[in-house]
Amino acid sequence: MIGIDTNVLVRFFIVDDPAQSRLAVSFFRSLSSAEPGWVSQATILEFVWGMESVRRLDRKTIAVMLGRLSMLDSIVIERVDIVDKALQRYRKGKAEFADCLIAASARAAGCSKTVTFDEIAARDAGMELLE
Repeated sequence: MIGIDTNVLVRFFIVDDPAQSRLAVSFFRSLSSAEPGWVSQATILEFVWGMESVRRLDRKTIAVMLGRLSMLDSIVIERVDIVDKALQRYRKGKAEFADCLIAASARAAGCSKTVTFDEIAARDAGMELLE
């Protein structure tokens, strides 16, 4: 496996630097199920943050990008089950992806609940308000 940094993932989807984007696309094409690329949860988290805050993309567009990524046989996403659960909540609500990922990770770890002071995270990410 070959680890993939966020900036390579960004250039695969966004052509803001033509030379780097060509390299990223070529790199992704060189991957295979025998020699896949590995994307960490941290990379996914940083990717979503960048797409929202820097690129100003909406959550539907970001969710489509991540959905396409997870369908590639040549890509392994760290704990894809957790990322998929977080992505489902992110698509449906207003919670930040980070909160959705935190809640999904806690559930996967066996936590009975995840407490927060964030009302949106409690409502849409599956957390519980600490009152």
